[in-house]
Amino acid sequence: MPLAVVDIGTNSTRLLIAEVDAATQQITELVRRSEVTRLGEGVDAGGSLSPLAIDRVFARLAQYREQIEAHRCSANLAVLTSAVRDAANGGEFARRVREEFHLDARVLSGDEEAQLTFLGAMSGRAAAVEPTVVIDIGGGSTEFVVGVGRSAGFHVSVPIGVVRLSERHVHTDPPTAAELQVLGRDARSAIEQAIPRDERVAVRKGIAVAGTATSAASIDQELDPYDPERVHGYPLLLATVELLLARLAEMDEAGRREVVGLNPDRAPTIVAGMIVLREAMLAFGLDRVEVSEHDILYGGALRLAGVG
Repeated sequence: MPLAVVDIGTNSTRLLIAEVDAATQQITELVRRSEVTRLGEGVDAGGSLSPLAIDRVFARLAQYREQIEAHRCSANLAVLTSAVRDAANGGEFARRVREEFHLDARVLSGDEEAQLTFLGAMSGRAAAVEPTVVIDIGGGSTEFVVGVGRSAGFHVSVPIGVVRLSERHVHTDPPTAAELQVLGRDARSAIEQAIPRDERVAVRKGIAVAGTATSAASIDQELDPYDPERVHGYPLLLATVELLLARLAEMDEAGRREVVGLNPDRAPTIVAGMIVLREAMLAFGLDRVEVSEHDILYGGALRLAGVG
């Protein structure tokens, strides 16, 4: 029977309906959807989820509930991440998700989010033979998970998500050089303080998941429409990230919305995302990362199936 996982993130709300073979950890996608809903808009400054942001998410959840019922899913899981755990009204929001949409809503700690992300990122691939970092850039936080084989070792959630940093540092359109420098210093400092140097220098490979990385791969290939098969496994060079950042930072938001390969809804936050990705790669000494479509949605599906 199919399983359903909903990821209610700071920047986007996503759905995966899939068949899962627990023995082989094989996941067969039946439905995958993603919409930018900006649940975390204003949380960094105001401390609470806004009624408008909640309404945007609930409109999507109503659609997702219909698809979950149509596929007769045997179980479901809704993972609630940075915006919800940071918001004063996050508990009430989670309660409404459970009661109004009949979803098993769980507010994940940063550690739980990191563990599920690594589990998902390692699905469908050979076990890592050398220290590998999974980088998951979200709207409110960025998760870093270092592991070997299929087991996560060091993991941390750092509060440098693309919505949070954009709201904190970007106040002009296009952003000024001074704003970008301050944003970069904020991200760099947070990464260096949260991740011991010994953990960073041991890493030999990087896997980047979620919207910033997949958008970068799509823009670099000028994909229209978006093609997950061409994005999954794409080698993204640090030099390419630098070039894309320079290009996107010169544009205003309207210009970024016209960039081939970029979902227009990601235009307000993509510059911050590229800066976080650049700083993450520099911190771990990586000249490239592998972009992966397998992320916390896959991790949630495997956990529902009893894996991990």
